[in-house]
Amino acid sequence: MDVMYLMNSLWTMLGAILVIFMIGGFILLEAGSTRMKNAGHVAGKTVFTFGLASLVFWALGYGFIFGSDTNFFVGMSDFFYSGELVKDSGLATTVFFVFQLAFAGISVTIALGGFAERAKFSAYVIFTILFGVLVYPVIAHWIWGGGWLAEHGKQDFAGSTVVHLTGAMAALAATILLKPRIGKYNKDGSANNLAGHNQVYTALAVLILWVGWFGFNAGSTVSVDGAFFGFVALNTNLAAAAGAVAATLISWVVLGKPDITTILNGALAGLVAITASCAFVDVWASVVIGFVAGVIVFYSTRFFEKKKIDDPIFALSVHGTAGIWGTLSTGLFATPELATVGKPGLLYGGGFEQLGVQIMGVATSGAYAFAVSFVILYIMKKVMGGIRVSEEEEIMGLDMSEHGNYGYPEQMLLEESNLCPVVETK
Repeated sequence: MDVMYLMNSLWTMLGAILVIFMIGGFILLEAGSTRMKNAGHVAGKTVFTFGLASLVFWALGYGFIFGSDTNFFVGMSDFFYSGELVKDSGLATTVFFVFQLAFAGISVTIALGGFAERAKFSAYVIFTILFGVLVYPVIAHWIWGGGWLAEHGKQDFAGSTVVHLTGAMAALAATILLKPRIGKYNKDGSANNLAGHNQVYTALAVLILWVGWFGFNAGSTVSVDGAFFGFVALNTNLAAAAGAVAATLISWVVLGKPDITTILNGALAGLVAITASCAFVDVWASVVIGFVAGVIVFYSTRFFEKKKIDDPIFALSVHGTAGIWGTLSTGLFATPELATVGKPGLLYGGGFEQLGVQIMGVATSGAYAFAVSFVILYIMKKVMGGIRVSEEEEIMGLDMSEHGNYGYPEQMLLEESNLCPVVETK
């Protein structure tokens, strides 16, 4: 068997493993960013929804994205993927399937971040299925499956639009329909800080995601030829670093102290932003892209809070706003040598053509993801008698109200006993 075929398959499989391991990062990110009474719920539902998304992708998602007999929206073959190998492919198609499955799972995980601390478990189940059939595959087909945006030369190497913006727009629809958590806003419109219970979890989550992103971006080369994955990894790391530094500096200047949450969001924003352009831009541009993302995410989080859009894990800013910037950045910085898809950016003599394609891709993909997700959730809300838990259940915490046990049983039972002390009688 061809050595290059085997090496490409091995490298891409490693990338898939790293991307799937990012689910662990999202568990810690969401758990650490929310309150203790919801920690077990966050962990369990994230594992479950990734499993459910995997089955949906196997049954329908892969065929909709990469199948033949395509229409405007999706492909129409290769459903219930059998594991058959395509002999003339550059790598094992089974490996490619697993790699793409991982991306679909990440996108829905981002989307479900908009449900945090207030949605019924049943809402996660139904939305995961419908998102995996009606939302993600359509946009992935448009850009990665040979659809109409691919025909226009839309540049999105590893998914700033396909994965991150799509998930963020679904999260936006969810936050709007679910409305803010109890206690988030006062009557005068001012916001309260419903701080997450474990900032160390959140920091560890960012580190796990940072490492996993080498699979996300560098793995998307799906090839070891010329070791180009090393260049992509370099751009990825520098953008994350620049994002963290920029977020630190802007929070320090504006708030008077470097804010830890902002630092962590800055690193993630840099990673999201470089995801579209990591294979298309020079190294210096990756630093600029990450730095700008770190500044943008700081102001974006404050914008959404002022608009009374309650986003506990900052999905809208980290994955949405930074995803938009990252996608547009290729229209500025893509070089003639690296632009294997589309055309060079504005700064390299390409004019406004590629930037226009990028704007069109962001607008249509974002609008589609938001509109379809909103309709799905609106119908679910009417049919299910609501997708949000009751006020009593929300105050109690989703660990107990949805699952009947706590993620931190000793700590939570101790707090309950302190609130309701046992009075001894003689």
